[in-house]
Amino acid sequence: MTGTTIEAGTSRKRITIRGVVQGVGFRPFAFRLARTLGIRGFVLNSSSGVVMEAEATDRTIAALLERLPREVPPLARIDAITVDDLPPTGEAGFSIVQSTATSDFTLIAPDIAVCDDCLRETFDPRDRRYGYPFTNCTNCGPRYTIIRDLPYDRQTTAMRAFPMCVRCDAEFRHSSDRRFHAEANACPECGPGLALLRAGEGFDPRFTRDTRAILGHVRRLLRDGSVVAIRGIGGFHLACDATNGTAVAALRTRKRRSDKPFAVMVRDLATAERICVLSDAERALLATRERPIVIASRRPSGAIAEAVAPGNNTLGLMLPYTPLHALLFAHGIDALAMTSGNASEEPIAASNLDAWQRLARIADWFLLHDREIETRADDSVMRVIDAKPRTVRRSRGFAPQPIDLGVDVPELLACGADLKNSCCLTKERSAILSQHIGDLTSYESMFLFEETVGRMKKLFRVSPQFVAHDLHPQYRSTRFAQSCGLPAIGVQHHHAHIASCMAENGIREPVIGVAMDGTGFGLDGKVWGGEFLVGDLAHFERRAHLRYVPLAGGDAAIRQPWRSAVSYLRDASVALDLPTATKERELVEAMLDQRINVFETSSCGRLFDAVASMLGLRQEITFEAQAAIDLEQAVDPSEQGVYPFAVDGDEIDMRPTIAAIAHDLGIATIAAKFHNTLAEMIAVVCERIRAGDALHRVCLSGGVFQNALLLERTASRLLQRGFDVITHSCVPTNDGGIALGQAAIAAERIRRGNL
Repeated sequence: MTGTTIEAGTSRKRITIRGVVQGVGFRPFAFRLARTLGIRGFVLNSSSGVVMEAEATDRTIAALLERLPREVPPLARIDAITVDDLPPTGEAGFSIVQSTATSDFTLIAPDIAVCDDCLRETFDPRDRRYGYPFTNCTNCGPRYTIIRDLPYDRQTTAMRAFPMCVRCDAEFRHSSDRRFHAEANACPECGPGLALLRAGEGFDPRFTRDTRAILGHVRRLLRDGSVVAIRGIGGFHLACDATNGTAVAALRTRKRRSDKPFAVMVRDLATAERICVLSDAERALLATRERPIVIASRRPSGAIAEAVAPGNNTLGLMLPYTPLHALLFAHGIDALAMTSGNASEEPIAASNLDAWQRLARIADWFLLHDREIETRADDSVMRVIDAKPRTVRRSRGFAPQPIDLGVDVPELLACGADLKNSCCLTKERSAILSQHIGDLTSYESMFLFEETVGRMKKLFRVSPQFVAHDLHPQYRSTRFAQSCGLPAIGVQHHHAHIASCMAENGIREPVIGVAMDGTGFGLDGKVWGGEFLVGDLAHFERRAHLRYVPLAGGDAAIRQPWRSAVSYLRDASVALDLPTATKERELVEAMLDQRINVFETSSCGRLFDAVASMLGLRQEITFEAQAAIDLEQAVDPSEQGVYPFAVDGDEIDMRPTIAAIAHDLGIATIAAKFHNTLAEMIAVVCERIRAGDALHRVCLSGGVFQNALLLERTASRLLQRGFDVITHSCVPTNDGGIALGQAAIAAERIRRGNL
């Protein structure tokens, strides 16, 4: 609407706000602020972010620009504001207008846990949303997993199938309401519904919005020991009563998951405190709006069934993050064992039919809903180490938040590693790391990988000009990269680890990089994994590494730690009995003698396996790093002793350590000394490198540094020697962060013309 006159001194500005500004209540915030200041014009969602046209005096517009970043909604983040002059139009009033689609780049909010206001409504018998499992507002609820395209409007999300009723529409349009322009707004009259099906009775879901009866039935089933497949925000969980050992054992058997821990969702923080010993940092992390799984120390007297995490002194806890989850704990249930809704080595199930087909032999019942999941996302996993939150798995609640690379970079795709895969796209200054995809070991996981790449390219308006990949020629991610028809940039695995740590922390200058993990393809064709690098984002030099040790059996050497023990003992010329079959050991020794199916490795992960086997802790593993976890848990934290080791040129010789362990006594003492020795070795080698390169900054990366004790003791020794220690926090130190490192390296090589 245009007025008839334009006051003297009036200006009009187009204000473009970039960042996480869609799906977070930014337009309602901008609307209210403009109305308060008496500004005329409009605000809309665009593919480039949020666009405002503001007409007022220069002084009033200056006040708007000052208050926008200062009063931003809690879920929003402003990265940039640009202002362009426009001719005044004499417009009267301020409004929210229809969104526009462009080819510009904008960011997307991750899924956010249900807010306290929505929870109060869900549990208030007087409220019209009482007992409704899909209650949300502008401050909470699903975002990334329901978005089909940008700009973020109801019609470009999974909520397009649910036209708002009169009362929800009134909330949506009322500027003072908490649901003003809440695109996912819903209630029992117009929103998604639930269906409950018994396994084996035929797939015919009949969804109802009268959800309280269904949820009551599900609670009874869980209390009675059933395994229920529950459709959530980013996919399915398989759930059972965590205090019922029989139910947990049934879930474990059906899923063919012999030892790997299940997560536990608990009613509230008070319940979490009864189950685990929580630090202030862990308590705060559990209650964040991202609601990750938090690994914490298990109380021996807790009521959780031993089968939830067999032989493990930690548990992965999480709090309910949707109204649906909260309602499951309404009567008599305190803790649910929750694991991803998939079979081993497969991606999480997302659609109702997919879950019905793939989980039919695992679940007794299926709790379904009819809001589609556009993007699958597992739960994120975190651990507090050295009082700092560390990401173990980055997914729901965090993806697709970008990492600022500090400079504009070309558009490229980084394909990551084959284990714990995530992919990464770059646009402008942003590296956009995908949600956790998983191990690329099956057709289904590769399908999810390719689906994720395609969806992210569309959402973020990225047309990659280059593709980065690991050097391992047999990685599925490598083969995918080489099939893209784009210039391919190979990146060494451990350089990618260090670059990931650098990129997360905004570092571009040369560093000493310490990369410790299980497996990575080396420049010499051998298996690296205990590496000391010097370099920046564009290049590196390998300055030191653990001495190569021959291992027999390929993947069998990873699954059977005793094979590593045999190799390390032979290499150190030490005799030690191992609890393995004589014929098997003789076969492995013959393979080593004749160099049959033998590979040489500097892997720190295999060194952990060898020591765990020597101590009798673990001879066979059923999930990655199981032996290393056992070794960490066996430590006597009061032990400060260190075993001998040697450094000869660029080679770190751990044979003296192996020999000392073989002649020492006490599992807890030996485990502690071994950790102390590795920490001391890392500090000593970094000192030697500093003497020649005058570098004081050390980046620690690789899956071995998920070990809390090792990370803490290594960092402590480095700090005592005057180093600046850089570690991971928001990006996994394991292979889940590799894609970010690949992207940062490839972008810098392109910038320097050094391909």
